[in-house]
Amino acid sequence: MVEERLRIVTERIRARAERAGCDPEAIRLVLVTKEVDVDRIRLAYDLGVRDFGENRVQDLTAKAKRLPGDIRWHFIGHLQTNKVKHLIGHAAMIHSCDRLELARELQKQADRLNQTVEILIQVNASGETTKHGFSPKGLEEPISEICGFGRLKLCGLMTIGPNTRNEANVRASFHLLKTLRDQLNRQFSGSSWQYLSMGMSSDFEIAIEEGANLLRIGSAVFGERSRK
Repeated sequence: MVEERLRIVTERIRARAERAGCDPEAIRLVLVTKEVDVDRIRLAYDLGVRDFGENRVQDLTAKAKRLPGDIRWHFIGHLQTNKVKHLIGHAAMIHSCDRLELARELQKQADRLNQTVEILIQVNASGETTKHGFSPKGLEEPISEICGFGRLKLCGLMTIGPNTRNEANVRASFHLLKTLRDQLNRQFSGSSWQYLSMGMSSDFEIAIEEGANLLRIGSAVFGERSRK
């Protein structure tokens, strides 16, 4: 059941945050609704959740039309430039700005629609070729350009942990992202750098210990996925 799973996840977040010396209230939970039907999303909404994440533009916009308007939708998937115009105005935050070309298109479409877009810079902290994101090396140049885009509000960094059961490798990837965030915060203090979006159902407790304050959790709450 969604209610019981959400309770367990919330308790685990609180326990790990307290163990790590963090404020549990400062950690924001985004429930990932990939292949989750609107009825189960509404159950979570009725339990008080307001932040939900989708990885496909068409799914986000379709679900947004059928669910309450105060939901904060997060786009967490790889975003094609030709889909940007369909996303602006629907997503409260885009976690996956993973290349300069995309940032330029976001700026262009946001300017056209007179919108401000909150974004996170996706970093390939694990170095895996299967993952998208900016390289951890040489981030300063693209960040400098993005900071000049008046329609984009840069709010922090995002990464996806490595696909491994090796806890040390997962922890190293998350630690690298926090180190990068701290460096960029010093260099580009005009941006907030508030969020570290890292940690999913399999590794969110490690992420909390390494400084995550924006968690993207799906299967731990919704369980088996079904599409309707």
